Amino acid sequence: MTFAIHGLAVSRGIAIGRAVVVASSRMEVRHYFIQPEQVESEIARTRAARNAVVTELSRLLESMPVDAPGEVAALLEVHLMLLQDELMVNGVKQWITERLYNAEWALTTQLEVISRQFDEMEDDYLRERKSDMEQVVERILRHMRGVASPVSPEACAAKPRRASDAQQTLSDDMTDAPLVLVAQDLSPADMLQFKRSVFEGFVTAVGGKTSHTAIVARSMDIPAVVGARAASQLVRQDDWVIIDGDAGILIVDPSPIVLEEYQFRRRQMLLERERLTRLRHTPAQTLDGQKIELLANIEQPEDSPAVVKAGAVGVGLFRSEFLFMGRGGKLPGEEEQYLAYRAALEGLEGMPLTIRTIDVGADKPLEGKINASLNPALGLRAIRWSLAEPVMFRTQLRAILRAAAHGKVNMLFPMVAHRSEITQILAQLRLAQSELDARGMAYGKVELGAMIEIPAAALMVRTFLQYFDFLSIGTNDLIQYTLAIDRADEAVAELYDPLHPAVLQLVAQVIREANAAGKSVCVCGEMAGDVAFTKLLLGLGLRSFSMHPAQVLAVKQEVLRTDTRKLHDWAQAVLDADDPTAALQQTVDSLTSLAAVVPAMR
Repeated sequence: MTFAIHGLAVSRGIAIGRAVVVASSRMEVRHYFIQPEQVESEIARTRAARNAVVTELSRLLESMPVDAPGEVAALLEVHLMLLQDELMVNGVKQWITERLYNAEWALTTQLEVISRQFDEMEDDYLRERKSDMEQVVERILRHMRGVASPVSPEACAAKPRRASDAQQTLSDDMTDAPLVLVAQDLSPADMLQFKRSVFEGFVTAVGGKTSHTAIVARSMDIPAVVGARAASQLVRQDDWVIIDGDAGILIVDPSPIVLEEYQFRRRQMLLERERLTRLRHTPAQTLDGQKIELLANIEQPEDSPAVVKAGAVGVGLFRSEFLFMGRGGKLPGEEEQYLAYRAALEGLEGMPLTIRTIDVGADKPLEGKINASLNPALGLRAIRWSLAEPVMFRTQLRAILRAAAHGKVNMLFPMVAHRSEITQILAQLRLAQSELDARGMAYGKVELGAMIEIPAAALMVRTFLQYFDFLSIGTNDLIQYTLAIDRADEAVAELYDPLHPAVLQLVAQVIREANAAGKSVCVCGEMAGDVAFTKLLLGLGLRSFSMHPAQVLAVKQEVLRTDTRKLHDWAQAVLDADDPTAALQQTVDSLTSLAAVVPAMR
C-alpha cells in the first residue's frame, strides 16, 4: 500500500530505489549488573572500543578523497573531539563503578544524561550537536558488538526483492535500481562512506535544516529528507521508495502511476542539470544588462576547485571557524592559518576570497566541553568571542593580511551589533598591521565587511556603512533573531519564515542603504541559493549572491531569464503586503518562471 512520510526538505532532487533501513544500535543494548571484580574489565572494554573508534575516524580523515566535501572533515573532527569529552568519559566510569552497570548500559545511560542537557539549550546549532554525541556512542557500541558501519558494504548487502505491482512497472533502466538509505540519523563518518557507496539519497528520522546531515547533503548535492519521524520504523527493508527532496516527502511502495510520474520528473531533472552545466562560462547578466555577482560559500581550502567548477566568480564567505574546530583545544597558529588562506586563494585561480573571521563561542565549543549557557545564541560568540580573546584575534588577522599579499582578499566580521565593537575591530586590525610591520613581513590591503545578521545591525546600517567597505546579509541568523524562532525546533518550524514582512523590511533596508552609499551588499544565507527568492532579491536591488557551489548554476539560470526593470514595482508591492506569500501568488502570471517557484517556498 502506498503511503507518504513528511519531513524537512534539505537537499533538492528525486531519488528512486530500494530501501536499506538502518536500525539504531542503542535499541539493542543489553542491561545487566556486573560483579565488583568486573568493574575494571568493563571500563577497559569501553576504553578499547572508544580507542578503536578514534583510530577508525582518524584513518577516515587521513584517507579522505580530494573531492570529499569540506564539511565532512570538519564534522569528523567534531566527533573525534566528543570521543574525548570528559563529561561522557567520567560519567560512564561512574555508572560502572558506583552502580555496577555493564559497559553498554553505562554508555547509554550517560548519553541520556547529556542528551537532556542538550535538549534544554536554546541555540539550534548547539542542540543539534546532541545527534553528534548519539552517533559517537552508537559507533562505540557497534565496535563493542563487532557490528559493521550502517553504510558499509557488509551492512548494505543486497536482499531479495519482493515483486509488488509497482516494481513490475519499473522500466528496464531501473531493473538494478540504486539503494536509498533510511536511518534514524547518520554520522559524518557514515556520510563519508555514503559518498563512496551506491546510495542515491537518504532519509533520516531526526535532524533539522542545520544538522550535519542536511549540511553534507547540500554539499554533496544529493536528494535528502530529514526529520521524517518514524521513517526507520515504517519503512521495511527492500521497500521501493521515492525521495522527493523538493517537497520533503518519502513515498513508500509507490503505485505504478506515481512511480511513472516520478521517473519522468527524475529524467527531466537530470537533463536540466546537464543543461545547466553549459551555463558555467556564461556571464551572469539579466535581460536588461544588469551584471550580477554570483559567489560561493566554502569551509575548507580544498573547496576552492568546486567554486571554479561551478562557474562562480569568487568566494563570498569562507567560514574560517572550520579550521579551528575539532582540535581538542589546540588552536591553529598564524602560519597554519596563513597557509590555509593562501591555499584557498590560489585554488580560486585569481578570483577574490572573502574570509569571515572565526564564528565560534558559546554555541560552537572548541575545548572539547559543551558550554551549557542558558542562551548560547545570545552569549559570547562570533566577534564578541574574538574581541574577548585579542591575542587569538590578532593571530587570525595577521594570517589573513599575509594571505592578502598573494591576491584579492576581503575580511568579514560576524555578528557585529555595536559601534564600540566596530572601533575595537579597527583598533585590533591596526595593531595586527603594526605587528607585521615590526617583523618586516609582507601583507596586502584588504577590504572590510560586516555581517548583517542581527536586527540591531540592520537598523543601524548607515553607521556600519561609515566604517565598512561592504556588507553581507546572513539571512539564516537574521530570520531567527528577528522572529525569535529556532529553525531546528520542529514544534515551531512552520514559523521560520523568510517571507515574514519584518524580515523582508530589514533585508530591503540594508540593500537600499548600501546601494545609496555606493557600497557592495551581498546575501550569503540560504535565501541566496534558493531560486524561489532570486527574483524578489533582484527586485529589491540586490546584485551580489553567495551560496553553496552546487546552487550557483540554478541561480544563474534564473538571473539570465530576468528583466530587472519589470521587478522593482512588483517587489515593492510584495514588500508592502501584509502577507508577502499571498502577494507573490497573486502576481504569478506576471512573472514567467514564478509558477514553478511559489510551491517550493513553503
